[in-house]
Amino acid sequence: MTSLLQLPTPKQEAWRWADMAALRNAAETPRAPTGTNPQDLFLDLEGPRLLFVDGVFDPARSTPGPLSITRWTPETTHPLGQLAAGEGWTLTLAAQQAATCIQIVHLGSGGESHVPAQIVLAEDAVASMVETFAGTGWANRLTQIKLARGARLMRSVRLVQSAGFVSTRDEAEIGEAASLVSVFLAAGGMASRIDGGLTLTGKGAFAEMGGALLTRETQKQEAAVAVRHEATEGSSRQLWRAVAADRSTASLAARVEVARGAQQTDGEQSLRGLLLQRTATVNLKPELEIFADDVKCAHGATVGELDKRALFYLQSRGVPENRAKALLTRAFVADALARIGEDAVREAFAADADRWLDTAL
Repeated sequence: MTSLLQLPTPKQEAWRWADMAALRNAAETPRAPTGTNPQDLFLDLEGPRLLFVDGVFDPARSTPGPLSITRWTPETTHPLGQLAAGEGWTLTLAAQQAATCIQIVHLGSGGESHVPAQIVLAEDAVASMVETFAGTGWANRLTQIKLARGARLMRSVRLVQSAGFVSTRDEAEIGEAASLVSVFLAAGGMASRIDGGLTLTGKGAFAEMGGALLTRETQKQEAAVAVRHEATEGSSRQLWRAVAADRSTASLAARVEVARGAQQTDGEQSLRGLLLQRTATVNLKPELEIFADDVKCAHGATVGELDKRALFYLQSRGVPENRAKALLTRAFVADALARIGEDAVREAFAADADRWLDTAL
């Protein structure tokens, strides 16, 4: 199929850990019923709901509210994002408007699907949303975000496909005193690439993008995020956790760029990996590129195993070994999910992580 001819290759530095073979296999998988009831994928929240099945909007089982469905071709140079053209969704809020607990579910049955999305929040507008990927196949998504002065957006994204590949690309422009927080959890059986390009264009802007990758068997998952500071007094956080079991691979690449004149920038990266078996692999790549002299930027990157003393302590108190490992592993990823605003959403993400632990340990 023609879209596969435009894929990047691992020979490119930015795609060195990408599992393009899994992407191709997912795109070529024949479609078959998933056996999943789409309604089961929505959380028990009151708010707008969108359902896409194999990339096609399902109006009968959706309640769009302030969201609109339209066909459009986004402007982007990202090699996978360029493919996400066609029927997609748009959220546009006027000044001081609010739209919370928005849910968007993507259910795949094989093959490939591409959906573009656009979020535009005017001054002091507020929105929160949960996006869920389930089923199988190659789900390719591009989300373009523009936040005006004082706007605030909270995004929580669950990758729980049983197989296949999920690729997401977020491109954001964050204005003066605006805030974007995006939290991802990859806890399914698919391969994935979470890709972000965030630009802080206004004074005092804030951006946070992070989450947890949970891999097992021979899975490969990665996150690659670049945050660019172009204005003064901006702050950014990239907090990622990776847990790898069996012979799987989890890769995290986080980059912060501070432009000339972006004084008093505060940028932080925290990349930590946990190996449940020594046959697994975690790759970490923090980067800082700073062209201003009055900044506070820091990064930390560590890979290790479960603390044997903590395991011994729990087992000596009667906690079975697998349960003790699960408790310590959940604690390891908990801070990556703590930024989710709604309690029900945070609890759903924790339940996804617990289900993954039940199969991995």
